[in-house]
Amino acid sequence: MVKKESFDPDRLVLTKSEILEFCDRVLEKWNKNPTKNSKNILAMTAVKTSVVWTDDESLRAIWGEILNWTFELLYENAMAQDNKEWVNVRKKLKNRK
Repeated sequence: MVKKESFDPDRLVLTKSEILEFCDRVLEKWNKNPTKNSKNILAMTAVKTSVVWTDDESLRAIWGEILNWTFELLYENAMAQDNKEWVNVRKKLKNRK
C-alpha cells in the first residue's frame, strides 16, 4: 500500500491496486490453512474478481462506504466500553493481521 503524505478520513481514497493488494494479503493468510478457510477463500476470490471488473469511480464509492461504516462501528464500540476493554479490542484488531 502506498503511504499517503497526510491522512484525512473524509478524503480517504483507495485505488484498485490497493484493494487488490488487500485481497491478495487476505488470500495469502487464508491459504496457509486452505481446508479450514476454503469457503472464505472462495468468497474472497469472488470479491477480488468483482474488484477487477468494477470501474474506479464505483470502487471508490463502495469502499468509501465500507470504510465509513467500519469507522462508525469502531467508534460506537469504543464509546460502549470502558477504556480497559477498548484496549483489549485494539489488541485483538492488531493481532488479526
